[in-house]
Amino acid sequence: MQNKKLVLIVVDALRFDTACSHMGFLHHLVERKVAARYKICSEVPALSRPLYETILTGTPPIVHGVTSNMTVRLSTQKSVFHVAKEHGLTTAASAYYWVSELYNRAPFNHMADRIQLDTSLPIDNGLFYFEDHYPDSHVFADAAWLMDEKQPDFLYIHPMNVDDDGHKFTADSAQYRNRVLAMDALLSLFIPKCMAQGYEVIVTADHGMTSDGNHGGTTDEDRYVPLFVIADSIKAGINEGVVAQLQIAPLCCHLLNLEPTDEMVPLLLEGVYAAKEV
Repeated sequence: MQNKKLVLIVVDALRFDTACSHMGFLHHLVERKVAARYKICSEVPALSRPLYETILTGTPPIVHGVTSNMTVRLSTQKSVFHVAKEHGLTTAASAYYWVSELYNRAPFNHMADRIQLDTSLPIDNGLFYFEDHYPDSHVFADAAWLMDEKQPDFLYIHPMNVDDDGHKFTADSAQYRNRVLAMDALLSLFIPKCMAQGYEVIVTADHGMTSDGNHGGTTDEDRYVPLFVIADSIKAGINEGVVAQLQIAPLCCHLLNLEPTDEMVPLLLEGVYAAKEV
């Protein structure tokens, strides 16, 4: 079966409730039966580096061992990047430098590792930033260049400004909510580009953000994040209930027509069509 192309967008610290109230374009896609929406419960600790690894490998922190943001080393698991490369697909990322440290090189060399192109590493082509306030608009511009110039089969995009404003102003602030609005506006430009070039799209988050301007705990504000999916094999509309974050990696494999790893849980997402139904 022919492999499809996939863009995975992880909006750092995007809470589920704020996504529901402030992402008008994404909900337009849901209302028009173009996208599916799910509610995800993240693994804990609700921290960035452990959950990047969980999203991309489908394993919990107790298995993958990245239990803290201070765990700086290459992944010991097989990620979606690895699976794609093993099957002859090409990969790319426009992302925070911790993603490079998990899958390409660790520790990150700020002068040498910002641009990693045409490598033999799990991420073939990577444009990595290392300032939390690096503009989300630039992250998507970098991703657009990767899409146009490298045409990857699997493209990972990771903007950080929602998290940055959440830490600075808390999740109860106008600044946080307005940043989510700004993210939705960027997605309204980028997602149609993805669709026009034949990509299916996932939009999700690693963790949420609390009224204290932090995350890492077990509250709904820490753990509940959205999952939007634009794909032929996923039934559009709103899905009730709560889905485990471990479902994202096998979902990526499903959309790329790849076999998931033995460590990934079975794909049990509601509304997934079998290949013969698409």
